[in-house]
Amino acid sequence: MVRATPRAIATHVAWSGQSLLVWAESADSRSGVAELPELLDTLERAAPAAAELLRKATEVDAELALPTVGRRPVPSPQMLALSPRPARSGATTLTPWRVPALSFAAGAVLHLVPQLVAVASECSEFLLFGGSWRSMANLCELVDDLVRRGRVLPTLTVDGAAEARWRPVLVGADAARARELAAMLAPSARAAMAGSSATGVVGAALDALTDAAARSRLPALLPPSRRPVPVAERWVAALTGSPSFAVAPEDGDDLRALTAGLATWEDEVAAPRQLRFRLIEPTADGTAPWIVEAALQSPEDPSLILPAAAIWAGETRGFARGEEELLAGLGRAARLYPELRDELRKAAPSAVETDASGAHRFVTRTAPLLLAAGFGVQLPAGLGRTRPSLKLTTRATSKVGSVRTGGFGQDDLVDFRFELALGDDVLSEDELADLARLKAPLVRLRGRWVELDQGHLRKVLAVLERRGSGTMTAGEAMRLAMYGTDADGHPAAVGATDLPVTQVDADGWLGDLLADATERTLEPIETPADFAGTLRPYQERGVSWLAFLGTLGFGGILADDMGLGKTVQLLALLLTEPGPTLLICPMSLVGNWQREAQKFAPNLRVHVHHGGGRLTGSELRDTLAASDVVLTTYAVAARDQADLAAVTWRRVVCDEAQFIKNSATKAARAVRALPASSRIALTGTPVENHLGDLWSLFDFTNPGLLGSATGFRTAFAVPIEREGSASAAEALKRATGPFILRRVKTDTSIIDDLPDKQEMVVWCNLTAEQATLYQATVDDMLDRIGGSDGMERRGLVLATMAKLKQICNHPAHLLGDRSALAGRSGKLARLEEILGEAVAEGDKALCFTQFAEFGRMLEPYLAARLTAPVSFLHGGVPKKARDALVEKFQRTDGPGVLLLSLKAGGSGLNLTAANHVIHYDRWWNPAVEDQATDRAFRIGQRKNVQVRKFTCVGTLEERIDAMIAEKRALAERIVGTGEGWLTELSVGELRSLVALSADAVSE
Repeated sequence: MVRATPRAIATHVAWSGQSLLVWAESADSRSGVAELPELLDTLERAAPAAAELLRKATEVDAELALPTVGRRPVPSPQMLALSPRPARSGATTLTPWRVPALSFAAGAVLHLVPQLVAVASECSEFLLFGGSWRSMANLCELVDDLVRRGRVLPTLTVDGAAEARWRPVLVGADAARARELAAMLAPSARAAMAGSSATGVVGAALDALTDAAARSRLPALLPPSRRPVPVAERWVAALTGSPSFAVAPEDGDDLRALTAGLATWEDEVAAPRQLRFRLIEPTADGTAPWIVEAALQSPEDPSLILPAAAIWAGETRGFARGEEELLAGLGRAARLYPELRDELRKAAPSAVETDASGAHRFVTRTAPLLLAAGFGVQLPAGLGRTRPSLKLTTRATSKVGSVRTGGFGQDDLVDFRFELALGDDVLSEDELADLARLKAPLVRLRGRWVELDQGHLRKVLAVLERRGSGTMTAGEAMRLAMYGTDADGHPAAVGATDLPVTQVDADGWLGDLLADATERTLEPIETPADFAGTLRPYQERGVSWLAFLGTLGFGGILADDMGLGKTVQLLALLLTEPGPTLLICPMSLVGNWQREAQKFAPNLRVHVHHGGGRLTGSELRDTLAASDVVLTTYAVAARDQADLAAVTWRRVVCDEAQFIKNSATKAARAVRALPASSRIALTGTPVENHLGDLWSLFDFTNPGLLGSATGFRTAFAVPIEREGSASAAEALKRATGPFILRRVKTDTSIIDDLPDKQEMVVWCNLTAEQATLYQATVDDMLDRIGGSDGMERRGLVLATMAKLKQICNHPAHLLGDRSALAGRSGKLARLEEILGEAVAEGDKALCFTQFAEFGRMLEPYLAARLTAPVSFLHGGVPKKARDALVEKFQRTDGPGVLLLSLKAGGSGLNLTAANHVIHYDRWWNPAVEDQATDRAFRIGQRKNVQVRKFTCVGTLEERIDAMIAEKRALAERIVGTGEGWLTELSVGELRSLVALSADAVSE
């Protein structure tokens, strides 16, 4: 049976005890709910890689509690975005509905949810994902982190049959993280557990997912063949196989003993710890002993620390039962730190004195055990385990290496020498001999105590003995510098080394490649003779660098700040190194590339492969072969991948390369599959959301250089993003630095003639009419929100926020009644003043609004009030008209004011004719505002740029502006999730957020 092409649907998930339910809404369904064949087809279309998992789902008839008006569930905000419907009147109730759903066991959820969430942003044309998907993805990430760190406990429950399960250990930061996820849980995620709180749903999901994740990492154990099998062994086998196992009446005593032991274990691990231990190093002359001092630390105020000696002296600051808590903590810790037992025999136990060997045991064995059990541990500054590393020095064996001379490559031979390094210190031969002789775990080196990893030291010494110096290829030296060595001194696999090369001293082209971007010594390529312009020095270096990488067979990421001229650098490269180039960019930038190519490189033969009438077949192949540059879009590249892959490209270039930051999308897969001698990515944001973005760009420019996605995640992403590993971050910088070039506009050594940019908030008051509408809208929301839940509540909050922004713009914007605009908005009055002054001075201005319908209202009004031409660029303007509009504005005699919808005009345009930028209504993602501002503040701008951000006093706008300014962590959260966080606020928090203050209205 052939299924019909999936229609647009919105999908959601809900946790149901031990499994995940996936269901969807459809605009074409009478009940509003999508049938399972339609849901399956659409999900498989969104994520083909997950098709096998999807087909293993169990089809169920689930009971979900959904907000309902009349006889139909209330559409979710996602469904309304796909298919707007008139609002239904009547009371909203939480009503049980029988809904066809796909059920997935916990083990499948851990793989399925991340795969689907990863492609969510690419499927908006036919599939939208509700907020419950992100909630579940966050839970999966927490589970993966807990299991990876071993923060799990085996448990036993007995209810008829016995059952062995793995449970998460949630203490400290992990407990706070779980509480945060419960607070942010999308209401629809608990539609299958309507009687449970968000905390209860999160707890049930974490238990089931943790058990599945732990089992997936352990080999199955079979109980011994002998009979009878002890209860404890049956329990251990059940932790990796089937969780249930039979028990008999004669097992009673053993079962009770095992249950009691596990309960004690759980209490010990999960109980909050107030005791901390500090290792105090001896004096410089080594006469004093090492000391492990005990102290109490307040869980509520970590800065409050009271040493044991002070407690015994009678001080009780913050600890009413200090002596009792101290003794209880020392007693528990003594099980992990046996040296405490002798101290506990004293009347006032406070500290353990030990020697260097005892201190080393504490650092290497005891401290990790205490930390894992929840105790605090503080080690002397700098006394972490120091892993010896290698310094690699290479020298070219011949006079090659200038980017201008050619005749070089990865097969060049270089002389090399390895040396041993501890941190930044390279050891002399005498120091190396002393270390090899002493074999001490703690040594004093150059004025500080260093804990040496003796096993690691032996490996490094073995490498020096086997391959201390000699000759190798330059390519081998480069991989050694990036990924370290194996046991024989040869390049290690990505992320697999435990012998890093932390310092490199190289000459020739290898030195140029491995040098930091700010220290590159490449000889700049002069501006090509047929380039109709002049390259700045840093742009010449950029062209030289791209050509240099291409000569070596590498790709590069040109990540210069917005406005520094990535376009002209690439065009100069195309003139320097002719050959067919495929340039892929967003549709909005095709015209810009055409204009820039015609302006700076008019001799290049440019063909645009886009639109419904684009060439096909032999006509296309002939045209492609006869072109220097072929412009196309990401969508067309994916659709016409087979035709484009038939050409042997000199290079493939991705502009705004963040479009392929998700390596699983169809566009990213299609682009990676195109054959090319060289690949270049142009982007101002190489890491937009997480390090996976960077891996995806490298998978395009230099396939395999950063290993597999899984290996990259294990070696770099998890240690850096979750654990803040400085060593992993440094290793990633070494590996990627040679292939990324980023310069910023604020660096005066790069560009010193860019004019100033002045940013200011323009405070506007509401008129009496605006204030009345604002208060009525707030009151209506607060009245309705108390009785709402789930998707209806989220939709109500988001709709109200949009209405409040519209009121701040103008009453007619909210009412949509085409009424007169004059005299009714404080913002509009201020806009008229500023634009009037700018036009009178002969200046030009850009005015951004996120509402295209409001821009249509402003265009004729401002043209009449200013008695000057005003243009409006929005998403509905066709490409040719858009290009003509931009060209006209850039002319001296063009319009003085250009209105732009933020989405359509916020990126990819060069509008340097303007030196005023106004953000009429605020978009709460600072990066989006900055990108829009940079349409004017970029190379080519000759005047100082004034940026004004209109904000209404005493309203929602002022409060969110203050939150962004005062709480950067919250600002980052907004950047990542848009305005969705607003829907999770309590009624009290919402009331505070949207309340109208007394000073909001102008007198």
